[in-house]
Amino acid sequence: MTNFAGMGIKSFISVPFARVVAKRVRNWSMNPFQSQELLFHNLIKKAANTAFGREHDFHLIKTYHHFKAQVPVAGYEELKPYIERIKMGEKDVLWEGKPIYFSKTSGTTSGIKYIPITKDSIPNHIGSARDALLNYIAETGKADFVDGKMIFLSGSPALEQVCGIPTGRLSGIVNHHVPSYLRGNQLPSYKINCIEDWEQKVDAIVEETMDQNMTLISGIPPWVQMYFDKIIQRKGKNVGDVFKNFNLFVYGGVNYEPYRNKLEASIGKRVDSIELYPASEGFIAYQDKQDEQGLLLLLNSGIFYEFIPADEYHNAVPSRINLEDVVLGINYAIILNTNAGLWGYSLGDTVKFVSKNPFRIVVTGRIAHFISAFGEHVIGDEVERALMAACNEFKAEVIEFTVAPQVNPAAGLPYHEWFIEFAEMPQDITAFRDVINDSLRMQNSYYNDLIKGGILQPLKITVMPRNTFINYMKRKGKLGGQNKLPRLANDRAMVEDLGF
Repeated sequence: MTNFAGMGIKSFISVPFARVVAKRVRNWSMNPFQSQELLFHNLIKKAANTAFGREHDFHLIKTYHHFKAQVPVAGYEELKPYIERIKMGEKDVLWEGKPIYFSKTSGTTSGIKYIPITKDSIPNHIGSARDALLNYIAETGKADFVDGKMIFLSGSPALEQVCGIPTGRLSGIVNHHVPSYLRGNQLPSYKINCIEDWEQKVDAIVEETMDQNMTLISGIPPWVQMYFDKIIQRKGKNVGDVFKNFNLFVYGGVNYEPYRNKLEASIGKRVDSIELYPASEGFIAYQDKQDEQGLLLLLNSGIFYEFIPADEYHNAVPSRINLEDVVLGINYAIILNTNAGLWGYSLGDTVKFVSKNPFRIVVTGRIAHFISAFGEHVIGDEVERALMAACNEFKAEVIEFTVAPQVNPAAGLPYHEWFIEFAEMPQDITAFRDVINDSLRMQNSYYNDLIKGGILQPLKITVMPRNTFINYMKRKGKLGGQNKLPRLANDRAMVEDLGF
């Protein structure tokens, strides 16, 4: 029940608007197949006269079966020749006209990637974030945060020109589209947001915000934690006491759970949170319910989805399905077809469906980020669940971690090595290790068989000095913004770079 007494004008107006948006969301989410079918045909029709559409006979495509036969699954490298044509000034290449932006990202294999954002696709990025907040208002009746100051910890909004197309980080591009009625609420200021050095930027944000009425804070959890640490250091009290009206945390990019204990300890109270799943390639999903697991898959927002079972992804001819054939609990690689002109595009993420009414997903990791040095195929979701089980049992707090295989130890059997930086160490690190190991064995039968069969010994934990990972990301030029530390690897390249 919404309490209108004492509401500001912005929060008062937002409530009926939120109800309209929530009703619209219910309508398409309750008609998922129709929503995707209509979108599919619209995408094919609009792209039929593009270079890609002509080369792949879009004018002949009538069904999803036809589409799969015509359009292969592709990564950025496969689409890069088309991107280069766009950068040379060619129109109607992947989508009609030219992109209005390039979102610039750093790929692990492709170097810098230039992801097109079109006039048709920009509402997906802007409207989805807005709808996530409005759904929260409609569900909870809490709208007071709209009247206060809001921090969006993001990349610089300064854009460069690439062949006449404005180019920058997605979060910086989105910053240019914050609705005018929220501009006065938004922090940091444009000048401070343009600071490139992340540590200098966070220090400046602290100065600008620490005496403001902050009600909403948004960002990737580890970088928000850095901001919280500096607030606590400057003010000598927890964040909830500094910002007494702070009551909504919006995040995305990484799983919140490994950071939850430390973030909540820094705040001093539990606040509501909304998880978002944005990517440069498209806004995929957002948390639409406070008490339901998973994120609502956005089915009418310019993206037609396909899925490949993750354990088939590297097969010569993997299964490739649309929404109608997904199964709960299966780990899928997610494939996008978008109104920015990405076709059969392998995003690189893996997801599981936790609900089909409506369709909700959880992000389980990256298709390239897993450990299978011995055939175990341990994924991000499994290590995060195992770590959280141990943290909850031992009241430990983790700042950051990564896992790598030790294939050739000096003595004994091979093992997985966990490199963990703690904010609060467990009293018994051996027992802590055992809980993680037992949880992994329960979740992953291959890992369990390797332990039982004497192929692997139980995992080992290496405790990292404070600020190890922040210093590593700084050295790599990836501190802050949308950058994330790789959690899993099939080799020891990164940990050797750390000095281990």
